[in-house]
Order: sequence, then C-alpha cells, then structure tokens
Amino acid sequence: MNQTHKRLTRYPLIDALRGSAIVMMIVFHFCFDLTLFKYADFDFYHSPFWLHFRTLIVSIFTFVMGMSLYLANRNGIHWPRYLKRVSILLAAALTVTVTTYFTSGDRFIYFGILHFIFVASLFAIPFLKLYWGNLVIGLILIIFANLYTNPLFHTIYLQWIGFMTYKPATDDYAPLLPWFGIVLIGIFFARWAITENQVHFIQNWQAKSIFSRWLIFAGIHSLLIYLLHQPLFFGLLNLYQMIIA
Repeated sequence: MNQTHKRLTRYPLIDALRGSAIVMMIVFHFCFDLTLFKYADFDFYHSPFWLHFRTLIVSIFTFVMGMSLYLANRNGIHWPRYLKRVSILLAAALTVTVTTYFTSGDRFIYFGILHFIFVASLFAIPFLKLYWGNLVIGLILIIFANLYTNPLFHTIYLQWIGFMTYKPATDDYAPLLPWFGIVLIGIFFARWAITENQVHFIQNWQAKSIFSRWLIFAGIHSLLIYLLHQPLFFGLLNLYQMIIA
C-alpha cells in the first residue's frame, strides 16, 4: 500500500463548507420539529423560503461530496477504504429507513440524502477519471431533470431516479437526478481547482475563529451528527412537553 493510500490530505475549507451545510440542516430540522410539535407553523411543503433553503443545503452537500470523492480517489481507488465507506453509508441509510418507518408512518424516508449519497458513490466510480466531461454531463443532467417529467416514474421502484411530476409523500426525498449532476460538477471543480490550476486559497485556508473550527469539526463528523441530531431534538421536545404538561 503506498503512502497516498495510507493517509489522505484534508482540506479544512472543504470540511468547513460541509459543516456549514450541517449547521443549516440542523436549523432546518429544528424548525421542522417545532412545527411537528405545534410550537410553530412553518410551511415546509409550499413556502419558497423553506423549499429554496433545502435546495441550498442539498446542493452544498452534493457539491462537496463530488469534491471529496475526487480528492479521496484521484490517485486511484483504494477499494477496501471505498467499500468500507459505502458499507457505512448503506447501514446508516437503512437505519434511517427503519427508524422513520416506525416514527413517521406513511412519510417514512426510503430515498433521502443518505440513500442518495450511497447510490451516487457507486455511480460516480466511472466518472472519477473524467475532467471537463463531468461539467458538461453534470449540467445536462441538471437541466434535463428540471425540464422532463413522466408519470412512469411514479412507480415506487423508479421514484429514486427522479423525473416525477410531484414530490412523493416522504419527509426526505433526494432523487438521483438532478442531484447526481451536482456531484459530477463537484468532481470537475475539485480537479480544476486543486489538481489542474492549484487554487491556493482552497489548499491554504485555515480556521482563524472558534466558529470556523466548529464548522470544520461538524464537517468531519457530518454523518454522526446527521444520525444523532433528530433523535436528540425529539427527545428534548418530548421532555419539554412532559415538563409543561
């Protein structure tokens, strides 16, 4: 095993960007939970603010995912590490599905952001060697997914792809398209900015405040935070209800 496979270079700016998405996701879910517990009345299914806010969060996650996939495998895929990562993602995604099946009823999560990241991690393998082609293909996928819909994709077995004429009744839905297009753009950007053009700001950026260091921490531990924050919110809100009851 060569030295590259032993230790990967981390870029604090990329971790901080992922961490910022985690912070926004926490805010989004906390407000959602406040509405669920009837302490607020936010309209997450129709309000342009909340719809665009979610789009921003998922866009950052998928873009950073593309960058990270490229950076982790630019010198060749280290299969044991890669398979370990996707196995953890699969286990986490199945945990979300099983948990929400018993807690959310008909709105359980069957293809949310973790499911997408797992599938996209597999689909991205043949694209890791491309360069400008990822930018072109990514843009085409995004445009096509936003212009084309077909009732054929309402079938439960095809909903994960996208192209539906409506958003299915689930608390988190991140179809393969258009989001895989953003992953490809992330792969392209990482190669363009770091390998080809040596954009030193990305490579040399360092945290200079407590807040930025916390963002880096959140970015590094994003999966754990994702899995734990909702049970924590539910527990605290249930405790609060018991106290004031």
